[in-house]
Amino acid sequence: MSEFTARDIKYLAGVGPQRAALLNKELNICSFHDLLYYFPYKYIDRSRLYYVHEIDGNMPYIQLRGQILSFEEVGNGYRSRLVAHFSDGTGVVDLVWFQGQKYVIKKYKVRTEYIVFGKPTLFGGRINIAHPDIDSSEGLNLSDLGLRPYYNTTDKMKHANLNSQAIEKLVSNLLSLLKEPLPETLPQYMIERHHLMSLTEALQNVHFPKNPEALRRAEYRLKFEELFYVQLNILRYMRERQLRYQGFVFGRIGDFFNTFYKRNLPFELTTAQKRVIKEIRKDMGGGSQMNRLLQGDVGSGKTLVALMSMLIALDNGYQTCLMAPTEILAGQHYDTISRLLMGMNVRVELLTGSIKGKRREKILAEILSGDVQILIGTHAVLEDTVSFSKLGMVVIDEQHRFGVAQRAKLWKKNVSPPHVLVMTATPIPRTLAMTLYGDLDVSVIDELPPGRKPVRTIHQFDNRRTELYANIRKQIKEGRQVYIVYPLIKESERIDLKNLEDGYQVVCETFPECGVSKIHGQMKPAEKELEMQRFVVGETQIMVATTVIEVGVNVPNATVMVIENAERFGLSQLHQLRGRVGRGADQSYCILVTGYKISEETRKRVDIMVQTNDGFEIAEADLKLRGPGDLEGTQQSGIAFDLKIANITRDAQLLQYVREIAREIVDADPEGNLPQNMLLWRQLRGLRKSHVDWSAIS
Repeated sequence: MSEFTARDIKYLAGVGPQRAALLNKELNICSFHDLLYYFPYKYIDRSRLYYVHEIDGNMPYIQLRGQILSFEEVGNGYRSRLVAHFSDGTGVVDLVWFQGQKYVIKKYKVRTEYIVFGKPTLFGGRINIAHPDIDSSEGLNLSDLGLRPYYNTTDKMKHANLNSQAIEKLVSNLLSLLKEPLPETLPQYMIERHHLMSLTEALQNVHFPKNPEALRRAEYRLKFEELFYVQLNILRYMRERQLRYQGFVFGRIGDFFNTFYKRNLPFELTTAQKRVIKEIRKDMGGGSQMNRLLQGDVGSGKTLVALMSMLIALDNGYQTCLMAPTEILAGQHYDTISRLLMGMNVRVELLTGSIKGKRREKILAEILSGDVQILIGTHAVLEDTVSFSKLGMVVIDEQHRFGVAQRAKLWKKNVSPPHVLVMTATPIPRTLAMTLYGDLDVSVIDELPPGRKPVRTIHQFDNRRTELYANIRKQIKEGRQVYIVYPLIKESERIDLKNLEDGYQVVCETFPECGVSKIHGQMKPAEKELEMQRFVVGETQIMVATTVIEVGVNVPNATVMVIENAERFGLSQLHQLRGRVGRGADQSYCILVTGYKISEETRKRVDIMVQTNDGFEIAEADLKLRGPGDLEGTQQSGIAFDLKIANITRDAQLLQYVREIAREIVDADPEGNLPQNMLLWRQLRGLRKSHVDWSAIS
């Protein structure tokens, strides 16, 4: 950042201390640099003229050339308004002002030609334009007006007269102070090689483009730079970590792995599982610390792959740890892994917050002595009292639910950091994975185990409850179990949705012959565990729940998932909930219940769910429909959502292009010593200081 751009925003003409405080608080604009990089969200073409007879009340912004025929004051006192009848000869529109009427009458003259710009609306059968921009047409060249920028502002800013026009004026004031070009943020060889605009040109044209081509080139330069530095940081950090951390060499495949493979493997591995295990074996035997992301759709067999990887660590004399975000999920992993290892001489222990007293002390002592070979737990394993004898591998399930600092604590339980396998059941589109997990090697299990039937997804309107309840009763009579999920716990006066408490009562009354469990996030862990266990053992046939069951609940006998108010859920969440059924050999169903009147976007989401069970296809659609900022669990990464102008969905091709450029630079200059790249490393250090910790991606 230069001395000029580092100046406090309050010293810019038109700002001052009060406006500066508002800009700081509302938009985090503190300096000239921040304002320069506060980009418009849209542009209106001021070079185009319309005729009055062409416009209607549904158009965005339009521009007219004509004359004010007359002024008319309508109403009295507080509710009065000034109306100017404006015509271009093809028709008449009303220009309306609710304040500043005296100023308007004084400034604008009848029968004088003006250019009028604003948003048309239909009111009382006539086209109105409220508080238009008006310019004299004399000497005005429309092509000079170019594209007009529009900036996002908040309600507080608008109340303080800091609307889009005010921001536009401030940016104009700032750019007028630029007497010489800003210091470049990319080396000259990159600017020339990739045909980029200069930084100063790009910033001028992104705010006030003269034409669409100038805007396209300006946006390209700024997006290129933004995505390039994200990828350069990821790849540089990845290289630094590989050099700094030598991984344990697990070169031996021994009795634990081979015995399990020959005797205990419950079914033949899919081709995808075999491929992923080979990738993990190669990592763990290569001498560098493994840092791998394992993606797999619900039910694809990630836990089995993780267990076989942990057995490789055991074969090489090391302990392993699997960390899960909830006690329910940790308990299920413990039960699953203990069952899979039945008859093998492997010591597996569970450590959660609810395990206390002498039992806890005994487990801690046996972890320290090395007697516990596989530890499965929640955040409890991060506590300082938990010390390992020889921790060689860590598996983190649903990693987005753990903060960066928490994961780092697990690393530090060894002199050298253990191999890390991160698992997620939320399929992540490739472009998002490249940005969020760019320093991890990625493995994908894209097959389901043999014998699994795809879940049938049905969209049903909520006025067909009789049919819905009849189908549920039929499944229960056949010995199956049912989930019914609600978006709210208690009724909200503002949001008219089916809520869990009312739903629970209705279900109990509708199915008096059934046991009904209830589970939600506000219950105590012990209460949730009790209700869950009642459902798992078949004591209850229906589970009424919120999305607390979204991850990790495994009841193969449950074959129906009913999602009430499905329009309130995102695609990824619907897919996660659907993954709670279809875990056995029986045909399973997911029923999406909505009102009859739903938005176009909701209809698209429902149609995608009905058409496909492919989690990656759904994740791509979710990214396109909702944008990356809405994807659950990705905000904490500190990278993808700091982007000011690039969009990882729309700019996926550019993201991949700049990643290759960044890779070439890191490969050619691993130590950062080449003179031509000094600017890059200096800029990267500055970005690391001013942004969220970009290194915290693993």
